[in-house]
Amino acid sequence: MSRPHVTVLGAGSWGTALAALACANASTILWARNESLATQLQEQRLNSRYLPGVSLPDTLQATSLLNQAMAHVCGPEGGLIILGVPVAGLDETCRQVAHYLAHCSGPLPSVVWTCKGFEHDSGRLPHEIAQAAFSQGPVPGLGVLSGPSFAREVAQGLPVALTVASTTAAVWHAAVQALHGTAARIYSTTDVVGVEVGGALKNIIAIACGISDGLGLGTNARAALITRGLAEMQRLGVALGGQAETFSGLTGLGDLVLTATGDLSRNRQVGLAIGQGQTLAAILADGKTAEGVRCARAALALGQRHQIDLPITEAICQVLFSDMPPRDAVAHLLARQAKPENEPPSGAFN
Repeated sequence: MSRPHVTVLGAGSWGTALAALACANASTILWARNESLATQLQEQRLNSRYLPGVSLPDTLQATSLLNQAMAHVCGPEGGLIILGVPVAGLDETCRQVAHYLAHCSGPLPSVVWTCKGFEHDSGRLPHEIAQAAFSQGPVPGLGVLSGPSFAREVAQGLPVALTVASTTAAVWHAAVQALHGTAARIYSTTDVVGVEVGGALKNIIAIACGISDGLGLGTNARAALITRGLAEMQRLGVALGGQAETFSGLTGLGDLVLTATGDLSRNRQVGLAIGQGQTLAAILADGKTAEGVRCARAALALGQRHQIDLPITEAICQVLFSDMPPRDAVAHLLARQAKPENEPPSGAFN
């Protein structure tokens, strides 16, 4: 039986890690926009910018030519395309993929994305971006791959559990064929909205936990932020059409705990630095992605539009974008009116 074919678009830390993971099961090619990075990946089996010190599999192929990467999954075997790009680049990447899929000689490959957040201007979730981008041509099976996962650990072959969310069963089967086993366990769900909302808001809550730890507020405060942050995630997710139970799983509670407490978390590190007195501009100067910063305003706007109370998200927006001192934000949260822990099912303002 021939090995499945996988193309990963985007050679950041997570795209590179997933390409390394897929090599155990599949013939895998990784596309890097930067030619020198593609050369380093192909010849040295290294990604020194995003995963320094991690050796990549000898079987991993790399290219900076998008047509070569797409040809890998547009033949008779079909396969899986993993979009390892941030939300800001998802629309453009999907439109490029759609162009190549219109000329596929074999069955359409499934497409999954890994980005977490909301589109900055529109507030769209990733699945809404992808559906619009693929609407003018042949539409492949679409889905999101998410869960508690640090790229470095995955690239090193350490165990991980992930969830694929899609309304198309073929997407889950393609992901299982490409990624399940060896070091990864792949679960499935049809709750695309719940998975995406969990992935977006957990980054914002992780910034809050980092700020709390940076201020030295203790583990009690961190536990409170994680718990009440999970409530925010669930309230907004259900209002947008997600399922409440999704938020107790890998892509909700699991991803939140990892991102809020793990030292490899970029969003937690941003919060720690803010709590220790650094400015946001200085923290982000290295150019690495912190999706919680990018999507905080969009999340708050969605909450206001749907009359969903998101006090932690609101406090983070005030600290990040309105120069509110972190200790004042904490004091404001603590001073909120006492209320029942379990709110009405609608999640609306009391």
